[in-house]
Amino acid sequence: METISVTIDGKVYRMACDKGQEDYLTKLAAQLDQYITHLKNNFGEIGDHRLSVMAGIMILDEREEIKQEYQKLQESYATLLQQSQEQDHHIIQIIQETTKRIEKLTQELRKDAHPLNLQQESEPTDR
Repeated sequence: METISVTIDGKVYRMACDKGQEDYLTKLAAQLDQYITHLKNNFGEIGDHRLSVMAGIMILDEREEIKQEYQKLQESYATLLQQSQEQDHHIIQIIQETTKRIEKLTQELRKDAHPLNLQQESEPTDR
């Protein structure tokens, strides 16, 4: 475990974290300090405890908005995926139908061409 010092609302706090997480924890502390500074600027000195609670509520509110947006994105993704799969299925059907038609036409052309080939082979050639 590593120990770092962070400053939130002008107060220094010592905190423990896993090795390699120091910068991340420092960043989080700076963000919390920004929330508290914002609240102090809007509401004045209303007490550390109250500021902490209000900052926590703001953070949770933002988190909830992000969760809702994420849910909407998941739903949109599911809808788009379904539409894509339906289009893929439709395209596959078209390709299969086209392939069958080509095969049928190929067979018909072979049938039509075969008598011509026999006829040409049976005719004497001028030499």
